[in-house]
Amino acid sequence: MYIGTEDTMKEFDPAEYKKMVKSFQASDEPLAWFDSIYTDAEGDYRNVFWADLEPNPYLLSWLNNGNVVHAGKRAIAVGCGVGDDAEALSEAGYQVTAFDISPEAIRLCKERYPDSMVTYLVADLFDYPPYWAEHFDLVYECNTIQVLPGKYRTQARDAMISLLSPDGYLLVSCRSRKSGEQEDDIPLPLDREELDGFNRCGLIEESFEAYDDTQSPPVPHFFATYRKQLLQSS
Repeated sequence: MYIGTEDTMKEFDPAEYKKMVKSFQASDEPLAWFDSIYTDAEGDYRNVFWADLEPNPYLLSWLNNGNVVHAGKRAIAVGCGVGDDAEALSEAGYQVTAFDISPEAIRLCKERYPDSMVTYLVADLFDYPPYWAEHFDLVYECNTIQVLPGKYRTQARDAMISLLSPDGYLLVSCRSRKSGEQEDDIPLPLDREELDGFNRCGLIEESFEAYDDTQSPPVPHFFATYRKQLLQSS
């Protein structure tokens, strides 16, 4: 995925990256390649090509809007990468669990934030610890679904919902596309219909934003927040 020599800085090769991802998807191993992204960084979190190295500004805006009490609540960051968003959740007052399927990603997080209050763990969204079910007041998803193929996207959505406690919030940040477009892209952005699957599963959409990021050229994104209804007493 990277090109270069020992005497030159390695550069990310998007064509090789997409070829690698598709090869794992074709063999029905959609999660087996994640760790390579972090091992290719050779111990330096700054070399993880998809890491922004700062919290998502839309997450920060939601955390600072004053509408939700954060202190003492439990949050989980799905596919936490190198930890920027997990640390922002912790600073807002959440008791944060942050996990990634990549052992190297978690090692980088622990080295980057040696005094963190976040619990960083290696875990699999499709096989998480049983006590996590309906355990979290906030579930934060950033760019996980978009790197999965086919049925695994729906399974990931359902697994995320299953982590939510009653009255909990689920925040989704992802690349976006128009329906019928970019269907062979890696990563495959979500269209509005796919994102609306969270509504169809019973969550209530509380906010939705479509925006272009600051890359050149800019990349379209969605940021949506959902809430799980409280169970009604009989």
